[in-house]
Amino acid sequence: DGVDDKAGNVRGWVWDWFDPNYYSASPGTDPHGPASGSARGERGGSWQDTASTCRVAYRSFDSPDAKGNDLGFRLVRTAP
Repeated sequence: DGVDDKAGNVRGWVWDWFDPNYYSASPGTDPHGPASGSARGERGGSWQDTASTCRVAYRSFDSPDAKGNDLGFRLVRTAP
């Protein structure tokens, strides 16, 4: 159990649109990403990727209609 079981299962969709230059001028705290774009951001790596991509800080992108057995998402809610 724990964070070790999360890395490398599937790449995870993130809410943000993808812009490779966004973080060079983004707010330092809680950046929300670009307001629009043609690709959605992803984080981490999947079971079929190399070890270097299986970390939360790894960023990639894909078409918003992409699907596959190596791509997923995580439900998040605000703590009560």
